[in-house]
Amino acid sequence: MNLLDGKLVSAKIKEDIKKEAAAFTAQSGRKPHLVAILVGNDGGSETYVASKMRNCELVGFESTNIRYDVDVTEDELIAKIEEINQDPNIDGLIVQLPLPKHIDPEKITETIDHRKDVDGFHPINLGRMQRNLPCFIPATPYGIMLMLEHYGIDTAGKKAVVVGRSNIVGSPMSILLARNSNPGNCTVTLTHSRTANLKEEVLAADIIVAAIGRKHFVTADMVKEGAVVIDVGINREESTETKSGFKLYGDVDFEEVSKKSSWITPVPGGVGLMTIVGLLKNTLEAAKGTVYPK
Repeated sequence: MNLLDGKLVSAKIKEDIKKEAAAFTAQSGRKPHLVAILVGNDGGSETYVASKMRNCELVGFESTNIRYDVDVTEDELIAKIEEINQDPNIDGLIVQLPLPKHIDPEKITETIDHRKDVDGFHPINLGRMQRNLPCFIPATPYGIMLMLEHYGIDTAGKKAVVVGRSNIVGSPMSILLARNSNPGNCTVTLTHSRTANLKEEVLAADIIVAAIGRKHFVTADMVKEGAVVIDVGINREESTETKSGFKLYGDVDFEEVSKKSSWITPVPGGVGLMTIVGLLKNTLEAAKGTVYPK
């Protein structure tokens, strides 16, 4: 078993981003600028946004965190997004999910200018990704592709099985792995909770991407010898063993599956760190205007 080490890869890529950001700042007189909007006080969202802001500082970006109480109206939130859309000094905008039930996440996503949509969730970016056109790729799938590239994982002609069909990870991941690119050129099966013979589908995979949101869903009896296993799951459970009061588990039973896999990501220390890298790279490209020229 070899570890797909998100800590190692993300540190290397962030050093590259830091150099590019410094060059951009020297040329333009300003830093790449990311704005994150956080609604309410969800513990997981607080942690994710704090990490994103901290990483912006580490690579030389400017970052702004805008907070709203849980009872903010949808109209208020949309008005702020439209204001940010018009600000030429803001390059990227993310609205942290989940949102309160009275706010439509699809409406919020579509309000964000696709040229500032560094999470890669806007329908324009998803459509352009499907057609293999320049776009902002969703941050988690982007990070996974960067990790596969870093380790030189051979994907061409391999059977890849993606477990989970969300618009954030599963669906875009299936598109990226199937594209005529490197990494890519896989034969991809997109599975989910209602897939018949799910175990047999996963067992046939050379590459498994587990993104279904269930603790230890993928077990050793679902994985063939030598498979590459990418665990996207971040399942939080209360724990007395940690200072934070909770512990993170993946969608893969790491202890058992790692005995059969050729490569595997840990949780934590794997895909989560690469998601941040995907977000930072998108923000830098937004600032430079390389995806959507300014």
